[in-house]
Amino acid sequence: MNELKLGLPKGSLEKATIELFEKAGWLIKPKSRNYFPEIDDPELACSICRPQEMSRYVESGMLDAGITGKDWTMENQSEAILVSDLVYSKVSRKPTRWVIAVKGDSDITCIEDLEGKKISTELVNVSKTFFAENNINVDIEFSWGATEAKVVSGLVDAIVEVTETESTIRAHGLRIIHELMESNTQFIANKEAWEDPWKREKIKNIALMLQGSLKAERIVGLKMNVAEDKLDTVIDLLPSLNAPTVASLYNKNWFSVETVVSSDIVRELIPELTKGGAEGIIEYHLSKVI
Repeated sequence: MNELKLGLPKGSLEKATIELFEKAGWLIKPKSRNYFPEIDDPELACSICRPQEMSRYVESGMLDAGITGKDWTMENQSEAILVSDLVYSKVSRKPTRWVIAVKGDSDITCIEDLEGKKISTELVNVSKTFFAENNINVDIEFSWGATEAKVVSGLVDAIVEVTETESTIRAHGLRIIHELMESNTQFIANKEAWEDPWKREKIKNIALMLQGSLKAERIVGLKMNVAEDKLDTVIDLLPSLNAPTVASLYNKNWFSVETVVSSDIVRELIPELTKGGAEGIIEYHLSKVI
C-alpha cells in the first residue's frame, strides 16, 4: 500500500492543527511521550516535530509533506514546494506577526536607532537580511527562549519576536517599534514526493479538505421561508458566494430560501431579513466549503 509521510507541528500549533484535521475528516490521536500519533487513514504516517525544523525534514525527504510556518521556511531558506497557505494559529484565524520590540522606557523609537545595537531572536537569518537591506549594522544573536526577558534585563537592546495579540509583549513592559513581517501556516511538500503522481494527488486532496474546513469556519448557512410578495426584498438583502437557492413550498405562495454568508454579518443581517418579511430563519454551521 502507498503511504505518505506527513509532518505535524509540535508546540503551540499542535492542538489547532489536530483540530483542523478532524474538521477536515481525519482523526489524529496523539500518544503520550510519542512523536508518532495514530491517524485513521492507512495511507498516512504522521510524525510530530518542531515547526522550526519541519522544512528541513521535508526538503531532505525524511517527510513527504508537512505543516509549518512561513517564517521558518524563510529562515531555513527552504526549497520545499509550497502546496497551500493555511491561515490559522493557536489563538485566532489571522496571520502572526514578527515585530521588533524594545523596553518601554528605551530612547529607541525607530529601526535606525538600532545602529550598532544588540538584538536577540530565534529568527536570525530573516532578521539579518532585513537589517542588511535597510543598511543598519546590528549584532544579532540567537535566542534559545525567554527572549522578552533578555531585553527587560538589559542583556540586549531589542528583540525580534513573534506575536498574535501582543499580550506577552505588553506584559513585559515592552514597546513595538516596527513590524518585520507577517507569517502564516503553510502546507509544504518534498520535491520528489510532488513528482510522484500518487503522493501528489494525496497531498492535493489533503490541502483541499483543510482549506475547505478553514473556509467553513468563517461562514454559516441561513435558511428561511419567504412569501412570494416579499421574495425580491429578501433576496436583495442576501450576500452570497453564489446566487441563493430558492425553492417553492408545497401548495403555498411561499418559498424556501437558502444561502451562505459571512458569520461576521449575521447579527446585523437577521434583523434586516425579518423586517424584509423572512420567517422561520435557521442559522447552521458548516463543516467544509469546497
